[in-house]
Amino acid sequence: MFAFFESPLNVLHLSSKVLVAGLIMLLAGIYGAYLYQGHMPIALLVGMHALTILGPTLLKIGYVLRLLSQYRLGNARALTVA
Repeated sequence: MFAFFESPLNVLHLSSKVLVAGLIMLLAGIYGAYLYQGHMPIALLVGMHALTILGPTLLKIGYVLRLLSQYRLGNARALTVA
């Protein structure tokens, strides 16, 4: 599994998926927790509020993964040119 993280391109693709998942979770949480006007069970309402916390967390993790992979790709190109 750790061999997967050695390739910057694999990490870049993973970061894109994590960013999209975080955005979807955040938007679903905002809609369910604050914009939906109907009644829902309390467990679902708590889950929607949890999505408003977990969504931005995944966004931050995906962004850091993207920065790291782009940095490693930049270093790999600099080493092959030099």
